[in-house]
Amino acid sequence: MTSGARIWLAGKDGEDGLAVFGLAELLSDPSFALAGGPPRLRVPQMGLLSTVPEDEQWRAFDLERHVREVETGDPTPDGKGPVKPQYDPDSTTLAQREQAKADELASQGWLEVSRATVRRWRARYHEDGVWGLVRNKRGGSARLDRADPLVVDALRALLPKEALRSRSRGWKKRMRREVRWWLDANHQELAVKAPPTSTFNKLIDAVEEVLGLQGTVAQRRARASRPTPPFKPTLALRPGEIVMLDSSPVNALVAFDNGVVGRLELTTAVDVATRSLWGVMRPEGSKLTDVAVLLAQMMTPMVMRPGWDASLSMAASVVPHERLTAMDERLKDAAARPVIVPETVVVDQGKVFVSPATRAACESLGISLQPVPPANGPAKGHVERPFGSINSLFYQWLAGFTGSNVSERGSKVEQEPLRTMAEIQALWDEFCVHWHHRPHEGLRHPLMPKKALTPNQMWAALLPVTGYVPVPLTSDDYVELLPVAWRAITDAGIRLDYRTYDDVCLNDHRRQGSGVASKKGMWEVHYNPYDPVRVWVRLPEGFRELPWIHATSVSLPFTHHVWEHICKVVERTGSREEHEAELALALDRFLKKAAGKEKMSATERRVVAKSRASGAVQVPAGEVNILDVPALSFGLAGVYAAPEIDDETVPDEDDEDFCLPGDEPKAVEGDGGSLVLNDAVAEDDQWLL
Repeated sequence: MTSGARIWLAGKDGEDGLAVFGLAELLSDPSFALAGGPPRLRVPQMGLLSTVPEDEQWRAFDLERHVREVETGDPTPDGKGPVKPQYDPDSTTLAQREQAKADELASQGWLEVSRATVRRWRARYHEDGVWGLVRNKRGGSARLDRADPLVVDALRALLPKEALRSRSRGWKKRMRREVRWWLDANHQELAVKAPPTSTFNKLIDAVEEVLGLQGTVAQRRARASRPTPPFKPTLALRPGEIVMLDSSPVNALVAFDNGVVGRLELTTAVDVATRSLWGVMRPEGSKLTDVAVLLAQMMTPMVMRPGWDASLSMAASVVPHERLTAMDERLKDAAARPVIVPETVVVDQGKVFVSPATRAACESLGISLQPVPPANGPAKGHVERPFGSINSLFYQWLAGFTGSNVSERGSKVEQEPLRTMAEIQALWDEFCVHWHHRPHEGLRHPLMPKKALTPNQMWAALLPVTGYVPVPLTSDDYVELLPVAWRAITDAGIRLDYRTYDDVCLNDHRRQGSGVASKKGMWEVHYNPYDPVRVWVRLPEGFRELPWIHATSVSLPFTHHVWEHICKVVERTGSREEHEAELALALDRFLKKAAGKEKMSATERRVVAKSRASGAVQVPAGEVNILDVPALSFGLAGVYAAPEIDDETVPDEDDEDFCLPGDEPKAVEGDGGSLVLNDAVAEDDQWLL
């Protein structure tokens, strides 16, 4: 029964309950059809049909008329044309009409047309409409259609597992054997015949193409780690709302002391709202102190360095400098770089980022730490992508550039005039300021959607909305950012890594518990890997500094690189106290040997070079700078002191002849036959030069 736009469906006897449908809802349901009636008319998929040649399109429309004539007797959709006797549904069966159509097309010159062919046309038309009648569809694979479905299912099941497990890429004969094992385990009752080797190898390529598993192992691993679509952009509306951290090797060689050549590691932080960039360079192997320095850099203004252009100062930028200076005097001589306080820090599963010390340090500063799933680079793409920009805008202009992989590396990179750690650090600091003057395509203002803003412009636009609150770090804040260890306070003091620290402030707490039940009464001790001569212990009255008891036996500063080397080469022959004294004497001899330019082994030269390079990172000035490494202690403050201004060895700022090694421009051939890689994305003017 029908009434307007509604339909009532009831049983034949009228005893069953009524079902009420809207007419439009019923007709639009794909499962609705008239029992025994003609197929539903479908709008041709013109978008798909436009991907095939025009003759294939007309062939599909001709087949549609033939299929409609077999099923309804009339080739036209309106059903008003004359019906041929051999296609009359009232006097012939469907099988007779299929055979009649096959005979008709064969008489017209169609090749290989049988009743089964007409039946397949009908099935494809019912399933996909006109598109199902097209031959040689783009995107399909005839090889997969001809292959055994069980073999294809086995490959579809095994190949994604190879990508998820990040297995090394092996030979295809290994996959052939694994497919046989999979078929025996899942379809033992069926006798599946394996295709020939050449056919099977081509079948693997076809399945990999369909599943998107082609490429190198690194590319497959990257695709496997992608989050499930649809992708949603990370939205941050305030500076510091989301900050992402990551580490990556520097793609340039550096000249350490004693002729040692090595590489550095860059730990960066990117603010999602402003795309601001901060970074710390160290010898390979980041420590928690690097994260501490990075957090301090974000919350502390960078002071203008001698020789920098005045346009890099905050006073010359779009930032409201005078109003900010009235609230924070540290910004008076600051460079144009945002100063933010992180709210949420996104990190990967690196040991240094997810350690309990990092969590405790972030909690003490009110920062939420958010680790991403393992091996999931796209989850923090805002900090992953800048490494590519740093590679093209900074690394490739340095002598000793190694390229992003071995295939791009020159054969004599080590022989180039390499820069020192201090020189690269100075260039990096200036590059970071230049970064904030460079337009970023991801920064847009709602009132100027077509203009790409710089990080400084975006920070200036967000300041009136979010405000600015200066957060100067105290000495206790810096201590909180250092690595932490839990140790007992004994009569001898506190032992840490074969060293004993003691002071009179421990007298009231020796052989007593801290009251922290989860740590079995041990005390919280913070240490600096780049300054092992002292530690800080949290007592009820606050942090107290403890010196190493053998510090007076060591005449020069050292870092954990040197100490770890000494612990490996000195064997323990006596008690714990005697062994520590032997380590201190061996350490002093090693440092004097390094300072005296005596002959050293290759291992010793690498240790000394790493130790000296670790002290090249400058820490923002705070109330008490405890992260300044290596420590200047025991009357040796002049060992690493900066040269006087009137020192004749220091070049004048206006000395035009002064030039660091590698500064001379080198001519490069054009694209024709050169080894210079073409930029994938057109960069802006090379402002770095």
